[in-house]
Amino acid sequence: MAQETPPESLLDNPVWHALRGPQLRFSVRKSDGDFLAFDPEVSVFSAVDGAEDGVWGRIAEAVGPEGFCGLFRDVVPAPPTGWEEHFRGSCLQMVGGDLPSTSGLELERLGPADVAEMLALTERTEPGPFLARTLELGRYVGLRREGRLVAMAGERFRLPGYVEISAVCTDPDARGEGLARELTLDVAHSIRASGKEAFLHVLENNENAIRLYEKIGFVVRRKVDVVFAQWHGPGWQAADVEVGEPDV
Repeated sequence: MAQETPPESLLDNPVWHALRGPQLRFSVRKSDGDFLAFDPEVSVFSAVDGAEDGVWGRIAEAVGPEGFCGLFRDVVPAPPTGWEEHFRGSCLQMVGGDLPSTSGLELERLGPADVAEMLALTERTEPGPFLARTLELGRYVGLRREGRLVAMAGERFRLPGYVEISAVCTDPDARGEGLARELTLDVAHSIRASGKEAFLHVLENNENAIRLYEKIGFVVRRKVDVVFAQWHGPGWQAADVEVGEPDV
């Protein structure tokens, strides 16, 4: 009997379905399973099943005073008083469509010995959160020039039927050579060879990246919210924060 394709609706809340499924071993369970989070050495993201009224109260109970959460899903409602929202962004979620072949550029599989270079590259290029153990989430490939890592891409969220492409980045000195295209396609074809579908996220205002992904066959599925927030307590308000002198 042919295996049934998991519903695309799982992508509405990818972190939740990753942590309850294929990436369960990276999960830190809190509040009787209402709130799930990645091991903080692996990823900054966490998840709840629903986004109904009262969800922020459940998250506050789970993270405790001064605790953080990083939500990445279809809709994240504005937090109530007592929460400090450090970042809110809108991303386009894109799914693989008719993808062309790669040009055959020789890439290398990256491993634990490469983590320091991977961290340095992501610090220079800022493709999104990448930590010391993020590499453990999936397959990462890269390209070196004269022994120096100048481009990479890999897999992050893994849920039934789908694997996310993430950390696509190229050193400023190597841009304009089509490396992001080749890296993205290499990872996407590898995901498809495993019987799953590739998807990715890109900030809505990153027009260059959106054009690249559309050109190689990725199709916009929907918008998703990414929010990082901190729970201070029910009486906390933004005006309570003392703003110091900025670093020069």
